[in-house]
Amino acid sequence: MNRLPVLFAVGAAFLGLTAGCSKQSSSGAAPRSGAAQAQVVEVAPVVRRDLLETLTVVGSFEANESAQLRPEIAGLVQGIYFEEGQTVKQGELLMKIDDAELRAQFAQVEARFKLAELNVARSESLSETRTIPQSEYDRARSEYAAARAELDVLKLRIEKTSLRAPFDGVIGARTLSPGDYVTSGSILTTLNDLSRLKISFQVPERYLGKIRPGTTFSIHTREAGAAAEIAGEVYFVSPVIERTTRSSEVKGYVASPPAFLKPGMFANVGIVLDVRRGALTVPEGAILTVSDGTQVIAVREAGGDKVAAFVPVRIGLRTEGLAEIAVDGDALKEGDSIVAAGVGSLILYPGIKLAPRPLRAAFQQGETGR
Repeated sequence: MNRLPVLFAVGAAFLGLTAGCSKQSSSGAAPRSGAAQAQVVEVAPVVRRDLLETLTVVGSFEANESAQLRPEIAGLVQGIYFEEGQTVKQGELLMKIDDAELRAQFAQVEARFKLAELNVARSESLSETRTIPQSEYDRARSEYAAARAELDVLKLRIEKTSLRAPFDGVIGARTLSPGDYVTSGSILTTLNDLSRLKISFQVPERYLGKIRPGTTFSIHTREAGAAAEIAGEVYFVSPVIERTTRSSEVKGYVASPPAFLKPGMFANVGIVLDVRRGALTVPEGAILTVSDGTQVIAVREAGGDKVAAFVPVRIGLRTEGLAEIAVDGDALKEGDSIVAAGVGSLILYPGIKLAPRPLRAAFQQGETGR
């Protein structure tokens, strides 16, 4: 008869304890959910600077002039008058072919020419007195002209037995020796003019409008482990675009090249396509791309707090970790702070409180600007 009051008392006590715990728990969670914590972000200033639009391609060096030296007539090599690798001047004798037979022919024709010359002189005297017919006088003049032409041909052939340098340059390896019999197809050596070098490279069609004769470029190569930079100038842009590569050949001169540059060597060619003066720039990591377009997150003051403001921007030139931006009106100006890193991974929304920190990555004016 006494069990029911006891059980009722225990149940009431348990319900009261449970209700108390629930009330305490709900009252303790409310302050934590209402507390607003600022989001830590890395920021950088918007900076005006000069940006360079550049193109880097791979080029190949060529000699300014290069010629395979061959004899113009056949014959026996009498002498070779150069050393491999030697620097020679234009007109310098390089090889001589035996011309004894040609000189004998020249002497024979020369004698006939002198006789024809005398006959013409006699015929002119007799023609004035009408002692000989006009046909005899014409024959004498014809024999004289034929002998003179034959003499000129032999003089030219004798001159061709001497192979001379067509321009200043450096001699390559030779393939003939004295005593060899040569023809017009025999190659003696190669002569290269290295006073300046040409470099050829391919430029995609989208950039061709910004490259013309006179455009300057820089060449980067390595010699003995040390970096070297050389300047050059475009002198030729092909008027034809190759269908397979959608690019055109461009050639440039490198005046007074260093001795380590050789024809056939590859190098990186850097071309300045455009210079943007005083462009408004931000780090590339600050660009946020959404369905509505591109934005940056500016840091604004609101009631003494730093808050996020999303600013629509238009992206221009991108170079060296920077992006050129354009905005409407004064929505963003030089010196304004923007969130410069992690904009795609942080949970940010307009009006959220921010705790700005300097950007750890290098973004100082002048380091990447020009």
